[in-house]
Amino acid sequence: MPTSSPSSPPLPPALRAFFLANEGLAFFLELAALGALAWWGFTRDIGRVGSIALAVAAPLAAAVLWGLFAAPKARYAVPLAAQLGVKVLVFGAAALALLALGQRSLSLWFTVVVVVNTVLATYYRTRH
Repeated sequence: MPTSSPSSPPLPPALRAFFLANEGLAFFLELAALGALAWWGFTRDIGRVGSIALAVAAPLAAAVLWGLFAAPKARYAVPLAAQLGVKVLVFGAAALALLALGQRSLSLWFTVVVVVNTVLATYYRTRH
């Protein structure tokens, strides 16, 4: 039977399920951020080739940054503040992209859900 450390008692099954669902939501939000950046890039008035290139480059840059520093199995282990900084940069860019697309309500809801999700995920990850 596995033992737990004194600072982190085992979670009740319902709470564990909640945190696992929150992790799933985190992944969905990451994909949504990439989608928002691609949508924004595609709608820029810089010619067909330029908009397609931006629709690929913007989410690709965000995904590379995320994979290097913010992903659960990031290539480089950085302090929590740096991880959160990358998340602010990527999710903030996605929220601004939605604003630029005229999606004010969607941008607001996206931001609120990202903040709540990130706070809960960070709390759980730093305690268990």
